[in-house]
Amino acid sequence: MFARFFGGRAKASQPHVPAGYRVYAIGDVHGRDDLLEQLLARIEEDHAARGHARPVIVFLGDLIDRGPASSGVIERLRTYRPAQGRLVFLSGNHEEVLLRIIDGEARLVPDWLRFGGAECLRSYDVDAERVRVMSPARAIATVREAIPAAHIEFIRSFEDTFRAGDYLFVHAGLRPGIPLEEQARTDLRWIREPFLGDRADHGFIVVHGHTVREEIEEMPNRIGIDTGAYRYGVLTAIALEADKRWFIQASLQPEN
Repeated sequence: MFARFFGGRAKASQPHVPAGYRVYAIGDVHGRDDLLEQLLARIEEDHAARGHARPVIVFLGDLIDRGPASSGVIERLRTYRPAQGRLVFLSGNHEEVLLRIIDGEARLVPDWLRFGGAECLRSYDVDAERVRVMSPARAIATVREAIPAAHIEFIRSFEDTFRAGDYLFVHAGLRPGIPLEEQARTDLRWIREPFLGDRADHGFIVVHGHTVREEIEEMPNRIGIDTGAYRYGVLTAIALEADKRWFIQASLQPEN
């Protein structure tokens, strides 16, 4: 459930990631493979220009649904092998719902189709309108047949959190006042309030997606980087090295 961890809380006044590392975290892709391709190229260029460091690229979840190319996103990242880079994939609520459907929860199919699953299925050459009127058993069988086993295995491998020094990476957020090791998976993948409105020190800065904003949201205790790839046509990454922080974005016109 809780991901690999390196580095503890720094003793300096500014938040740090461990020495020798350069961490990039990418917000919700939601099927925008065009933006992802552009952003990965920009990250690779940025890393090459900044000199030696060990790169870590963290994907904050919700790779799928809503946008037009979920299958392309999954295939790209499943086979992505940057030079000397470490990749960390976190699960979002959209990955959770897909896996629950694959595992037999038929009652989730109608809502999933309304909230981005239809676009996901179309990317796998499935007529989503036909799936809407299928029996629950047939709908689940169709989803299972459409999505390659390698894609499902890849999605099942995703973690829930990743810690690097003074930063915690998670899809949605966490419940204030609860120790990290006691956090419910549901909150890590789904929470909005009371997390978004809370200003307490969590013991680390939470870097998250899940809640769409037109602009990057920097607060003393959290940084939200879901800038609406599917809605506004902007995909954002945060970059961290030592006590430095900067942002990289890819921007194209949003899909109609």
